[in-house]
Amino acid sequence: MKKIPEFANEDDERRFWQAHDSVEYMDWSEAETVILPELKPSTKSISLRLPESMLEQLKLLAHKRDVPYQSLVKMFLAERLQSELRSTQG
Repeated sequence: MKKIPEFANEDDERRFWQAHDSVEYMDWSEAETVILPELKPSTKSISLRLPESMLEQLKLLAHKRDVPYQSLVKMFLAERLQSELRSTQG
């Protein structure tokens, strides 16, 4: 196995792993599956302009489902993204 070099920062490490195969540096046969239940994906705030009527409809649906309207928007987007990705892969 090759020795993993020291990295000055995460960007350097990211560039290294993009250009190198980890099989040359790690014995994956001894790897174990790890579950990280508390790990949450990083998020980024965005500004989104919606017609007021659409926002009111979203809030009404969210209230009926007992979820915050922003969470409902994320659920709708996630469902549509998965649908679109499936249709483009076929």
